[in-house]
Amino acid sequence: MKVAKGDVVRLQYTGKVKETGEVFDTTSEEVAKEAGIYKEGGVYGPVPIIIGAGHVLKGLDEALEGLEVGKKYEIEVPPEKGFGKRDFKLIKTLTLGQFKKHGVYPFPGLEVEIDGKRARVLSVSSGRVRVDFNHPLAGKTLVYEVEITEKVDDPIEQVKAMIDLRLPKIDMEKVQIEVGEKEVIIDFGEQATDPRHMALGEILLEADLKALGYEKIEFKPTVEDLLKPPELQVEAEETEEAQEEPKEEQKVEEIKEEVQEEPKEAEEAEKKEEEAEEKEE
Repeated sequence: MKVAKGDVVRLQYTGKVKETGEVFDTTSEEVAKEAGIYKEGGVYGPVPIIIGAGHVLKGLDEALEGLEVGKKYEIEVPPEKGFGKRDFKLIKTLTLGQFKKHGVYPFPGLEVEIDGKRARVLSVSSGRVRVDFNHPLAGKTLVYEVEITEKVDDPIEQVKAMIDLRLPKIDMEKVQIEVGEKEVIIDFGEQATDPRHMALGEILLEADLKALGYEKIEFKPTVEDLLKPPELQVEAEETEEAQEEPKEEQKVEEIKEEVQEEPKEAEEAEKKEEEAEEKEE
């Protein structure tokens, strides 16, 4: 079975630098440990993606179209379709003082974040620090060993696969999914996941579901609810409770009225019976 653009699949892969054979990414826990890139608490196993949706590098994404499920392939990705060519304009020289005032003492190979951008220190000399803002794999030809382990066709399972991609650590047993022709409703229930992480996951998930053709997407809780400060959440809950109280009081009053009416009805019934008996006499 061949796969095409727009298909939801599960992909097993290992990425290496062609020139050195260095493993830089993998979905295999065993390979990650052997290569020294294993991350404690990381999620391993075939990753769910939509082919052509940009979930993997452009060169790899394009090469997946037309592959057969269950077969292993080796795909070569040139720099321009990988992490880009090296741009020497992205190599900057900064002063040592700029680092020291932030309590950072740079050395070659140190990875730092400057103005929100990742960079790597190339050299430190005479009070000057050369940093490289290029991606560490820029200019490298990459080789991917891949296998599409599954093609997901069922709409509910496709939605679950995208949730697995964006929020892999949530409790799926608490998740309820309703799928229509052009709409989908996802109720996550009460999750232990950080609300901000959940909100980001929902934002990315919405884009994925739109790529699958859904036009109306509803999340419970919503992104707005998840990003609401805790104190506002408490206020909202108190408001809801306050709105419920009058309803409860109203019910109590209605019951009281019903109870009060019952003796009156009983008295009227007794009078009618007495009048009927008098007429018979």
